[in-house]
Amino acid sequence: MAELATIARPYADALFKASRGNLPQTQAWLDHLAAAASSQELLDFAANPRVNATQVFHVVTSAIKDGLPEHGVNFLRMVIDNDRLAAVPEVARQFRVLANEVSGSSDAVIVSAFPIDQAELQQLVATLEKRFGRKLEASVKIDPELIGGVRVAVGDEVLDTSVKARLEQMKSALIA
Repeated sequence: MAELATIARPYADALFKASRGNLPQTQAWLDHLAAAASSQELLDFAANPRVNATQVFHVVTSAIKDGLPEHGVNFLRMVIDNDRLAAVPEVARQFRVLANEVSGSSDAVIVSAFPIDQAELQQLVATLEKRFGRKLEASVKIDPELIGGVRVAVGDEVLDTSVKARLEQMKSALIA
């Protein structure tokens, strides 16, 4: 995976520098490209020696409903021409990190045992922003195995207040 990160870095840096004025819009279409490029079927199609770059380009662009701006089209053509389609999800991830540094925010993944309504989510995000000391862009995932509580990942920091984690701590304490 380190190799993919190394391959993606110059693409993310160049795209970041080229789109300094409209980072949110670039992130939006780049996320759509990353979702398409995450498909193993698409990657297998692109790797087929009987398929040319134009065919791959048309398949990818047909999967993106809103279309791509001109610099998005140029980016996609360059990635396809250099056989780097598999690196697009990593490019999107690194681009998001660069954009977050500029805005002073971070992505937060909140994993909950149960769905969180909007009011609770806003209150939780406000509390987490104080705890982590920066603005957070939260996404919520549901994992019933947590039993209760939440697990929050912000970058490489994890705050786990789930019932499952507490039970594991009690188990470790009893065994020791």
